[in-house]
Amino acid sequence: MTTTSPRICRSASTRVLDPRALNRATLGRQLLLSRSSLSAEAAVEHLLGLQAQNVKPPYYALAARLEGFAPEHLSRLMAGREVVRIVTMRSTIHTHTADDCLTLRPLVQPARDRELTLFRRGLSGVDLDRLTALARELVETEPRTMKQLREALLVEWPDADPQALGIAARCRLPLVQVTPRGLWGRSGQVALTTAEHWLGRPAESAPTPETTVRRYLAAFGPASVKDMQTWAGLTRLREVFERLRSELVTFRDRSGVELFDLPDAPRPDPDTPAPPRFLPEFDNLLLSHADRTRVVPADLKGRSWQGNQAYCTLLVDGFLAGVWRLDEDALVIEPFGPLTKAQRAEVTAEGERMLGVMHKGSARDIRFGTVVRP
Repeated sequence: MTTTSPRICRSASTRVLDPRALNRATLGRQLLLSRSSLSAEAAVEHLLGLQAQNVKPPYYALAARLEGFAPEHLSRLMAGREVVRIVTMRSTIHTHTADDCLTLRPLVQPARDRELTLFRRGLSGVDLDRLTALARELVETEPRTMKQLREALLVEWPDADPQALGIAARCRLPLVQVTPRGLWGRSGQVALTTAEHWLGRPAESAPTPETTVRRYLAAFGPASVKDMQTWAGLTRLREVFERLRSELVTFRDRSGVELFDLPDAPRPDPDTPAPPRFLPEFDNLLLSHADRTRVVPADLKGRSWQGNQAYCTLLVDGFLAGVWRLDEDALVIEPFGPLTKAQRAEVTAEGERMLGVMHKGSARDIRFGTVVRP
C-alpha cells in the first residue's frame, strides 16, 4: 500500500481529494482494501461499532474485513458480555465493545434528549425523572421486552401515549439487548436491561469530543464536520474541529468542502487495487458521511434501497456496484452494470469465500440475477 504524505496546507491551494482518493483512504481505514488480522473485538473498537438493526449484519461486516474470522468469534464476545447491542449513533442499534457502550452512549445523550422532545405531547403530565427511575428498576429486576416495559409504565401514567413512554425509557436509559438476542445461530426476542446492570459496572463519563473526532477520522476520514455529524447524529461539532485544527491536516473535496484528517493516517494511492467485497445491509461504510459519493456513485444513489428496505451491497473496485441476497440454495448477485470477465471471476471468488466463512457446510450456488428492481 502506497501512502501519500501531502504537505500540511490550509490555504486556498489545499490539496483536492477526488472521490477515488477518498474512496481508497476510507476503504483502508474500514479494513476493506485488504483483510485485517485484528481480533473481532479490536475491529469492533476500531470501527467505533457496527450497525446492527438486524442480528446478522455485524457478522457479515466482520467477515468482509477480517482474515480468519468465524461467526463464533463475535458470538462468543456477545455471550461473554464483551460486546453488546445498544442504540447509539443516529438513534440506531449498534454492536459496541463494552467499554464503548459505557462511553459512547453518554456521548450521544444530547441527540437522545432532542429525540425525546418530539414526543412531548404524548408525555404530558409524565415526570421524566420518575419514569427513568421506575424503568431502571423494572429492567434491572428482570430484562423486559419493550411491550412489557410500556405496559408497566402505563400503570403509572395511564393517560400517556404508550409509544412515547417506551421511547422515553430508551432515550433516558442506556438499554442493551440481552442475549440470546444477537448470538449467531440462535433466536431470541428483544429483551432489555441497563448497560450498567448487564456489564456489572457503572457508566463512565463521555469521552471528550476531541477524542471521538480523532477516532472517527481514524475509521472514516478524511471527513468534513458535516460528515462526522451525520455519523454521530450530533450537531455543533465545528468548534471541536477548530480546536483540533493545529494538529490535523486539511484537504478539499471537488465541491470545495473542507476535509480534516489525522496527519499520519493512511491515504493510499488512488490506483491501489480494491478487491470486491460483500457488505451487509446498513453497513456503516455507506451511512457515515454526509457526502456518500466516496463509495456511492452519484448515478447509483438510492439503488441499494427500496422503500424502507435496505439491501446487502456489493463493492467492485471500491464502489457500490450491486446488491445481493442469500436464498436457500444460492447467493444471488445483481450487478448494477456490466462486469468485465475478470471482475465477474473476482466477485464469484469473493462470494465463494464469504459463503465458506459464514455458511460452512451449507451448499449454495452463485447466481447472477435480479435482487431488486430499480
